[in-house]
Amino acid sequence: MKTNVTAETDVKEDTDLDSSGMSGESRSQWALARRRFFHDRLAIFGLIIFSLIIIGSIAEIVLNPSGYQDLTGDYNQAPSWHHLFGTTTIGIDLFSACMKGVLQDLQIALIVSVMSVVLGTTVGALAGYYGGKLDTFLMRLVDLILVVPGLAILIVLSNQISGKGNASLYLAFLLGALSWTYIARLVRAEFLSLRERTFVEAARALGADNRRIIFRHLIPNCIGTITVNATLTIAGAILLESTLSFLGLGLVPPEVSLGMLVQQGEEAATTQWWQFAFPASILLLIILSVFFIGDGLQSALDPRKNRARS
Repeated sequence: MKTNVTAETDVKEDTDLDSSGMSGESRSQWALARRRFFHDRLAIFGLIIFSLIIIGSIAEIVLNPSGYQDLTGDYNQAPSWHHLFGTTTIGIDLFSACMKGVLQDLQIALIVSVMSVVLGTTVGALAGYYGGKLDTFLMRLVDLILVVPGLAILIVLSNQISGKGNASLYLAFLLGALSWTYIARLVRAEFLSLRERTFVEAARALGADNRRIIFRHLIPNCIGTITVNATLTIAGAILLESTLSFLGLGLVPPEVSLGMLVQQGEEAATTQWWQFAFPASILLLIILSVFFIGDGLQSALDPRKNRARS
């Protein structure tokens, strides 16, 4: 009994050492990561900008739920206190449309991110932990998806779902089905490295089954990689959706997205600059802020950087 207790203690200490590079008596990995993240000025700047955009979007939709569809009767009005971002050619308040577009893009991006994390982590974990024929099969599947021109598939399929009911959900699932391969390769690489570590061998010696080892020991040690890439997937999904909408292959009215607004505003950019400038600026701010947050998370959660700075 004493031997088992000692072994379990060794496993816990080894896990602590492996995940944070520090002893169990020192600050936890998450406390150190949080401290490092909040000392990253660009990450905090990105978090503030992203939060302000989200708060503004939610507030506008709650206070003016149909504002992005209402025809105000003011056509091509420049920005003013009455219309903060001006109005469009058909008289829609551009601020309300942009805020609705933000929420629509984020809804799509979150679905894509969740799908990418679930599929990518599952495939990468199975391939990296079990290896052998299963690893070969899953990685050839990943390679097959990677070599297929994703943008061409998106253009063809998004053209089929454009204009249908719940088109945003169909588009999100389509993007998610093509966006998980990168996370799968990263998780597989992490598992290949971690499965040979001492704390995994100790867990096996204590009788832990494969499921417990994967969920209790390996995935927690990959959580930094998964979190960072989930964040960056959000930016990538917004960019992809905006590209499709800009090409006229994404969402169509009455739904609205920032890419659609940029595409519509481009035609009037020379005379009504606000119709292009505001949607494009918000889209740029969202993507940059998400990248800043992702870079801050990577710096905070990377164990090698933790050891270098300790």
